[in-house]
Amino acid sequence: MSFALRRVFPQVLRSFCCKVPNSPVPGIDTSRLPKETKIGKELIEHLESISLVDFGNEKGVRIVEEAIRFADQLTVVDTEGVQPLTSVLEDRSLPLRADVVTEGNCRPDILGNAKKTDEGYFVAPPGNIPLKPKVENPLKEANN
Repeated sequence: MSFALRRVFPQVLRSFCCKVPNSPVPGIDTSRLPKETKIGKELIEHLESISLVDFGNEKGVRIVEEAIRFADQLTVVDTEGVQPLTSVLEDRSLPLRADVVTEGNCRPDILGNAKKTDEGYFVAPPGNIPLKPKVENPLKEANN
């Protein structure tokens, strides 16, 4: 990259990113964060059954707890006076096109993409199938 381009590029980039601060922003005050979340065995089993993800060990549980701790930082962010963002391109208007049907009567083409159909409708695959319950002690189960 040429010297001139290296000098100009950050200024050009900054003009596109008007909300990027020019100086470092102070970090989150960790004393204001909620107490650290500890996930119990019952909640882990519930999460595993609805998400079909096997946490399997302490490392998996620790990763979830760290993700919750990271998300907790959002609770202390000052959003007073900040307007909700309606578009990521806040400095440009986004015109909407007219909602006009341009094609029609293409049901056979659309349903042709489905693996299975019934009476002119898509047939969805079954929802989450729960994991089999974990056996606490396989030897105890075998002896009974």
